[in-house]
Amino acid sequence: VQLQASGGGLVQAGESLRLSCAASGRTFSSDVMGWFRQAPGKEREFVARINWSGVQTDYANSVKGRFTISRDRAENAVHLQMNSLKPEDTAIYFCAAGQYNRAYLTYEWPYWGRGTLVTVSS
Repeated sequence: VQLQASGGGLVQAGESLRLSCAASGRTFSSDVMGWFRQAPGKEREFVARINWSGVQTDYANSVKGRFTISRDRAENAVHLQMNSLKPEDTAIYFCAAGQYNRAYLTYEWPYWGRGTLVTVSS
């Protein structure tokens, strides 16, 4: 599975951005797509995920109510609409593809795209 993220940029606090992640290759091997982010000096953290049917979504508490993840079946892509951005949202955003491990009750993310930088100024 190959993933290509795009849409990052520099915005002011309160503004919006829309990230996109185009997937290609053996996408049928993955049943969930997600977004993660890594701020300077911090560890990578989960942001949002969506299953391939688009029915189930989940968000980090820090972005609930502001970010929306969605998928586009026609384009084989996943989007992250980010509204009311805050300076603390500044990070490199990565998209990932994976599956749910029912044995260990956890998500596994073997496929990662290159990140796209989001910078929110105050």
